[in-house]
Amino acid sequence: MLRTLASALRWRPLEKTRGCASSPVDAGREIQVRALEGLDQGITEILMNRPSARNALGNVFVSQLLEALAQLREDRHVRVLIFRSGVKGVFCAAAFPAPTIAAMDGFALGGGLELALACDLRVAASSAVMGLIETTRGLLPGAGGTQRLPRCLGVALAKELIFTGRRLSGMQAQALGLVNHAVAQNEEGNAAYHRALALAQEILPQAPIAVRLGKLAIDRGIEVDIASGMAIEGICYAQNIPTRDRLEGMAAFREKRTPKFVGE
Repeated sequence: MLRTLASALRWRPLEKTRGCASSPVDAGREIQVRALEGLDQGITEILMNRPSARNALGNVFVSQLLEALAQLREDRHVRVLIFRSGVKGVFCAAAFPAPTIAAMDGFALGGGLELALACDLRVAASSAVMGLIETTRGLLPGAGGTQRLPRCLGVALAKELIFTGRRLSGMQAQALGLVNHAVAQNEEGNAAYHRALALAQEILPQAPIAVRLGKLAIDRGIEVDIASGMAIEGICYAQNIPTRDRLEGMAAFREKRTPKFVGE
């Protein structure tokens, strides 16, 4: 476990990932990465752009997504990662150390919803449509849906949704707890993205190592009994004690000022 936690904190900045979505080389890629700047520095977006197949999970799409995640997970500059669609009306994450947010502004069906379920947080437009509809096509969810949906909603409800292939609106999904927030869609069709960005901006000022360790403790602890989970939490807590950010947080509290965390 200690070795795993140490690996989670072994950051090697990959500057080539910063702002690469704007480069001509990436313009035609199905997966594009963009690092935000200014006050939003620390927020990175993964733009899924396969309009010809409405972001279906093809081999190239998945390969480029895994490649982008592999690079970004080692980049200490990434504090929050937002997944969004470059195809209007369509949304289509792996063990990523920083918080991940899915912004669903349109359809998220089958593999699209399974990608969203792999994220830590989900935001949807109220008009978005989502569901694990594989059984209506003679299939079953095969990208984690049968495992992540029951962990999110409970076994009985997950079975009902998968057995029936039912489609849910963003509002229905929020009522069930499938998404964190559902917002009214705007004329541009990107209301969920803007709400996801606001959520990322709320996370951004917090101590990045503490946030990552908190995520790790939750993700690992939810898979085991409570006693083992408490032990995992203790290990994560101990990992955070010697950080500069913890000392900065304590000093800022004493001095009644806003802390300035650096991720060390």
